[in-house]
Amino acid sequence: MKTQIGMKPENSVQVADTLNKLLSDEHVLYIKTRNAHWNVEGPDFAAVHKFFEAQYDELEGIIDQVAERIRAIGHYAEGTMGDYLKLTHLNEKSGEGNSSLAYIKELLSDHESVIIQLRENITRFSDEFQDLGSSDFITGLMETHEKMAWMLRSHLK
Repeated sequence: MKTQIGMKPENSVQVADTLNKLLSDEHVLYIKTRNAHWNVEGPDFAAVHKFFEAQYDELEGIIDQVAERIRAIGHYAEGTMGDYLKLTHLNEKSGEGNSSLAYIKELLSDHESVIIQLRENITRFSDEFQDLGSSDFITGLMETHEKMAWMLRSHLK
């Protein structure tokens, strides 16, 4: 059945495409955070291992919310790693090593990249595509990523 929610079809396509890129970024960031959780080494292992677990748990919830938003506006969420890697703005892997600082710097950079992408689309969704719901949705995601970035950044002080 066709989605009738007051959005022009061409606008909902643009929003869904952008959200699928976000979904891809979230998946890559999730995998990178899981990798950090599994492979971090050093004297701060126990604390950072738990910290990364809390971060990937948060990202897992975000992934589900983004996919459900795509479905709510009448489109399908991407669902394969191949598609995520084609659509993501992030690099899949860095070669910085397994120290907590190396992982934290890389993950912080990725969160900041996601924040920038989200910030650039907030007014675009509302003004250009007349989708206040998706604009509000990504504003909340931006705030979540800002908090996660702050937590990562605090390790670097």
